[in-house]
Amino acid sequence: MNLGGGRGDLEDWGDLRDWIGRHLDPLEAHDGASLGKTTSDFDLSRAYGPTEVDGPLTPAAVLIALVERDAGLSVILTRRADTLRRHTGQVALPGGRRDGAETPWQTALREAYEEIGLEPSLVSVAGLSTPYRTGTGYLITPVVGFVRPGFSLTPNPDEVADIFETPFGFLMDPANLEEHERELPSGEKRRFYAYTHEDRFIWGATAGILRALYDRLYGAAVA
Repeated sequence: MNLGGGRGDLEDWGDLRDWIGRHLDPLEAHDGASLGKTTSDFDLSRAYGPTEVDGPLTPAAVLIALVERDAGLSVILTRRADTLRRHTGQVALPGGRRDGAETPWQTALREAYEEIGLEPSLVSVAGLSTPYRTGTGYLITPVVGFVRPGFSLTPNPDEVADIFETPFGFLMDPANLEEHERELPSGEKRRFYAYTHEDRFIWGATAGILRALYDRLYGAAVA
């Protein structure tokens, strides 16, 4: 299905929502005690040996907010504040650590509201994508939701420096997926996925999460 075109390519937004939803894990299937299949920061670095963090993982969630624009779907992304201790200035999906007995979608919606002022009532949650393990010990559950236009967003200056949208069709085009390599201060080499759209460099966990969603949508046929 064409995700990058305008509404003229589709009979109804509902058709697109249903198609994407069929490729996601339903909310009722969520089991916080089971990891199941995951992707991680280390998927491209295994040639350099096992480097994953040992110990318990901290549960977290992010919102992949798909905005139904006339030109096609777009994804809400943020640039993290320069004052944060970790991942300063990096492009991220709205989200964060899960609190208590929260479900992943409760966390994602709460964090999106706290970070960018996106009202939870405006988001229609479609399902869950593949969990992602980070090198800092987090297990992130991506929550996919649809947002109709007409909203306004306000960044929380303590967490977010900027809010922007990137065309979903661009992110779902494998020709735009890059692989990069960096050497850490420890001397360890790390490979990672990235996208470059206009002046935005989208990399690391954010790129990995979006790449895993591409695999769900196009990697295997779903009736």
